[in-house]
Amino acid sequence: MLRLHTIIASTRPSRQGPAVAQWFFTLAQQHGKFEHRLVDLAEVNLPLLDEPLHPRLQQYQHEHTKAWSAIVNEADAFVFVTSEYNFSPPPSLLNALDFLNREWHDKPVGFVSYGGVSGGTRSVQMLKLTVTALKMMPMYEAVTIPFFTQYIDDNGAFAPPDVQEKAAFDMLDELLKWATALKPLRTEKA
Repeated sequence: MLRLHTIIASTRPSRQGPAVAQWFFTLAQQHGKFEHRLVDLAEVNLPLLDEPLHPRLQQYQHEHTKAWSAIVNEADAFVFVTSEYNFSPPPSLLNALDFLNREWHDKPVGFVSYGGVSGGTRSVQMLKLTVTALKMMPMYEAVTIPFFTQYIDDNGAFAPPDVQEKAAFDMLDELLKWATALKPLRTEKA
């Protein structure tokens, strides 16, 4: 079974990303076509990029990089749960992407974005440039959640309208197609 990692991008102490990610993670489990792992960049806790050599060489000096490499390497597909900071993705996600190179290659990526009126769409547009440079395949299908805080209850649980659930399942189906199609490319390099 293919492995899907859902990555919580924001590390800000007051963030709401974990609630949104937990909602999506539950849907991904219901989808039932992937093995799942929820990865929180706040727990991964990468410093600003501190490796002396280019990541394409995979000659990592630091244990935090080796651990991050193992997490990314084991996945066949990703979903980034991301907010938008100043029309762009959280610096924590860009830093996590920049730490590695080959581990990202030939893997599809979907996006669950949340925010104000734009629902994080500008963040995703910026991310698509970055992930394409890392030889990933960004999905057209996405989950975009504008004014997301209205869907968080007093207990911190996130429950958006059904249209978001349908978008999530459509994206998961597309991720499955691409992860399956790209698997031979990943196998050749292993």
